[in-house]
Amino acid sequence: MAKKIYLADDEQDIREILTEFLSNAGYEVTAYKNGDTLFSAFQEKPCDLVILDIMMPGSDGLSICKKLRTISSVPIIILTAKDSESDHMKGFMYGGDDYLIKPFSPSLLVVRVNALFRRVEMNIPVKADISFGDVCFSWEKHNAIVKEHDIGLTMTEFSLLGCLMEHGGTAIPRNEILDKVWGIDSTEIETRVVDETVRRVRQKMKTAGSKVRISAVWGYGYKLEDCNE
Repeated sequence: MAKKIYLADDEQDIREILTEFLSNAGYEVTAYKNGDTLFSAFQEKPCDLVILDIMMPGSDGLSICKKLRTISSVPIIILTAKDSESDHMKGFMYGGDDYLIKPFSPSLLVVRVNALFRRVEMNIPVKADISFGDVCFSWEKHNAIVKEHDIGLTMTEFSLLGCLMEHGGTAIPRNEILDKVWGIDSTEIETRVVDETVRRVRQKMKTAGSKVRISAVWGYGYKLEDCNE
């Protein structure tokens, strides 16, 4: 069965072009003129992936992204015409999984969509649960538990923590994280995406009261540390 994608952009030409490319790639696409309409549709019938333009009439794409994260962990791609770090970081802070800066090639969007779905599929195979310090991680149940409570990770955050958990206290380079979590290399996405996702996971673990920390290894990558040891 074809994966369902909801797309919101206020420019008709862009909606039509992106819908055509994604449909030709085998996806079932529904396009909306604004994010509010998309959100209402999602509440009635969720899809498999959402693509949101930032600048739209009514609620902007970042606001819709934030609202979606209160009800779903659906993969979200943010589209922005603003080449500013602020917009990119806000997209990730609000729960976006990837972003593209306009103008971009429609075929690049298809590559990013394919990569996101590959990441989802990577989490499907049953793997043994992992424990590190006070964190219990389950690929099968798709949760990370601290003190008997799920810390509430998005798909990207979950994949990143899983990558670190599988390496225990061993450091893993940023480029390897990009490949394993995003399914693409550092020439296609900036390493600051890793840094921002790590920041969000750190905050959620801290809020949950975990003694496990994600530590930066300067000039290399990240590793887990148990502060109880």
